[in-house]
Amino acid sequence: MPKLFHLSCSPRADSESSAGARVFIDRFRQARPDWDVDVMNLWRDHLPEFEGYVLEAKYARINGRAFTDSQRDAFAVAERIALRFALADRVLISTPMWNFGIPYKLKQWIDVITQPGLTFRFDPSQGYLPLVADRPTVVILASGSDFVTGMNRGRIDMATPYLREALRFIGVSDVRFVPIGPTTGPLEPIRTAREGAHQRLAEMAARF
Repeated sequence: MPKLFHLSCSPRADSESSAGARVFIDRFRQARPDWDVDVMNLWRDHLPEFEGYVLEAKYARINGRAFTDSQRDAFAVAERIALRFALADRVLISTPMWNFGIPYKLKQWIDVITQPGLTFRFDPSQGYLPLVADRPTVVILASGSDFVTGMNRGRIDMATPYLREALRFIGVSDVRFVPIGPTTGPLEPIRTAREGAHQRLAEMAARF
């Protein structure tokens, strides 16, 4: 069964990024009722701390050393998380912007799955090479301010370029961003931004 993998990155079920994801998934299910939707909530699903044996495993692999039993067990946890993403046919990431960047749980997920021999490899003559097959990916990014047309236009949005490059590094370059903002302030601009984003998301989901 084909799969849509949804990485949910907001701790709030009523957040704007979560609401946008619900619009997208509802329309996607209508268009592709035979698809499985696998939701990983970064605030509920377990993410290993990137220290101890899993960190040792990363450097053991980089330096061509065999894993110890403890390192192998720790790396297997990271491998299962990465495969949950890598085996999906389509990907949806819904996240708020925190302090111009991304929530620390999303950064932790990226650190866990970005492993040598798992999602990338290094070749002395070619440099870093991705190991994940490209697949259509949508990123819903909700921010308190409007970085597209509002008063914060031109200010630094570090979330979008970081996520684009982190995904490209492991092989995913077919990425479309849907910003939602502003999400704070006067009600009318919030409503306008929400409605516009939801309409775009519904249209994208119908042909995703």
